[in-house]
Amino acid sequence: MNILLTNDDGIQARGLWVLKKALDDRYAVTVVAPDSEKSATGHAITLNLPLLLDKIYRNGKKIGYSVSGTPADCVKLAVHELLPDRPDMVISGINPGPNVGINLHYSGTVSAAKEAALLGIPAIAVSVNSREGYFETAARFVCNLAGFVFKEGLPKGTFLNVNVPDVERIEEVRITKQGISGLSESFSRHTDPKNRTYFRQGSQTQFIDYDKTTDGHVLGKNLISITPVQCDMTDHDQIKRLKSFEQILSSLTNEGDNF
Repeated sequence: MNILLTNDDGIQARGLWVLKKALDDRYAVTVVAPDSEKSATGHAITLNLPLLLDKIYRNGKKIGYSVSGTPADCVKLAVHELLPDRPDMVISGINPGPNVGINLHYSGTVSAAKEAALLGIPAIAVSVNSREGYFETAARFVCNLAGFVFKEGLPKGTFLNVNVPDVERIEEVRITKQGISGLSESFSRHTDPKNRTYFRQGSQTQFIDYDKTTDGHVLGKNLISITPVQCDMTDHDQIKRLKSFEQILSSLTNEGDNF
């Protein structure tokens, strides 16, 4: 199996290389990752700037590229231009820190897997609940999971978001849904030398979900959370409800106050 490996923490990130080392034992792995940290970039792509490319070598052997773009850029460029063949799978990570709840909307790690799913390639985003912890535990699990996903497959437009607890030994896995775990957000106010006000934004994930089937709740119990995520963001239940109002909604196109 040919795997494209990327991340949002940049080409020098520890999690990337711990994961590559584990995957190398079984699979052919090519790295295409941002040249610097691109955390919390969401699914941004670069349109107004050129994407600069550098070859990456380890022990005299070319193993991939660094790109001056976002994680989504890396996947797009790799699939369309850099790789000789379409990869069998894209894996993004290992991200230091969890990607649960509303974090999925901001995460560059998740967006790389989402971009792969949009291209019809099976994909896994993986994060560990630590900044500096048991990355090797997560890497071993993802290495096994990759083989399982390759065998069983995923529907087009669906990828797996995996969050691994910061423990040396994993006891159990739970299939979860995305929760509503929020961020404890804050802004610090500063003044620059020209007396202009500026702010620095900070945030920290909070596991506030009491629903036992959510990603944040399960990760908080030191279990692996695997959430299948769809690229289709349509609220299909609301389609059924809103269709009953189509005639009323059509009337809103006319001039005048309808309500």
